[in-house]
Amino acid sequence: PVVVGTNVRMLEVTEALRNRIPKKEWAELQTMVGEVFMVYEINEHGAAWVEKVWLGRKGNRRSSHHYALDSHEMEVVEPRVGTAQSATG
Repeated sequence: PVVVGTNVRMLEVTEALRNRIPKKEWAELQTMVGEVFMVYEINEHGAAWVEKVWLGRKGNRRSSHHYALDSHEMEVVEPRVGTAQSATG
């Protein structure tokens, strides 16, 4: 199950938004497809909320998008297991 803190890959943006939001915003949302995000909230409908932040040249927050993912719009991504080795000497 997807809970707060789960890493998910965004698979799609619902087509229902295409004609309801500005073209620039649609294009920005499309850049999120294929990326992995950490879920920061599960709403009362069971949608998983994620956020992408775009930074300006000086590293400051230029803009961001929050998106509620339905189950068909995401897949769970297992955290990568590190291959840390202890140093011996």
